[in-house]
Amino acid sequence: MRSQFRPCIDLHGGQVKQIVGGTLRDGDAGQLRTNFVSGQPASYYAELYRERGLTGGHVIMLGGGNEEAAEQALRAWPGGLQVGGGIGGDNARAWIERGAAKVIVTSWLFPGARFSGERLRALAEAVGRDRLVVDLSCRRTAADGCWVVAMDRWQTLTDMRVGRDALHMLAEHCSEFLVHAADVEGLCGGIDAELVQRLGEWSPVPVTYAGGASSIEDLRLVDRLSGGRVDLTIGSALDIFGGTQVEFEACVAWNQGRLED
Repeated sequence: MRSQFRPCIDLHGGQVKQIVGGTLRDGDAGQLRTNFVSGQPASYYAELYRERGLTGGHVIMLGGGNEEAAEQALRAWPGGLQVGGGIGGDNARAWIERGAAKVIVTSWLFPGARFSGERLRALAEAVGRDRLVVDLSCRRTAADGCWVVAMDRWQTLTDMRVGRDALHMLAEHCSEFLVHAADVEGLCGGIDAELVQRLGEWSPVPVTYAGGASSIEDLRLVDRLSGGRVDLTIGSALDIFGGTQVEFEACVAWNQGRLED
């Protein structure tokens, strides 16, 4: 087992962007910090990932106005990408029919910031456990140092801690987890190593971690810390997103086994 590079397409205002996660707030555009705004459409990246054989990538709609761009990406690679952002019981099946390999859900599972097992079971029944990814993007709380699931674009803390019991309970109804470490997302200052290690120990299903990756060495680090059980998404540091620290082709080489671990 070896950790893999997982590609991403983050959409904001209908454009592909890389955003500092902690600055994404409703109604407060002045606080938003953007590392990169692409001149290319979402379909460009979907086609690139398809050509390189990169599977398990995710398209995340950060707010409204992104549906058309997400659909363009899915049309460019039907069945090759997961889609998340605003996914719930009323639209999950429709996104599968539009070509999503899987749907990713967070906020809908936490009405009033409280976890609803009933909603999770209903969604798994609607799309199938194998088509459902639960997003456990989280923030670390100062009081006890635990990671708490955050919803509404990482603004609101829920009543769920990320831990072994929670992951095993959720895994009965989903096939993967996606975990953004919101405190370090977009900062290119290094991954949350402790969280990666814990995810490798705790999760009974595949996990993709995102947040802070700043070099190809982070792929090696995630592989070592998690025993190959956690995959890594690299965003702002990647050269295809305007970064200077990680070459996209090096990530492709890693997945193909052409780069030494």
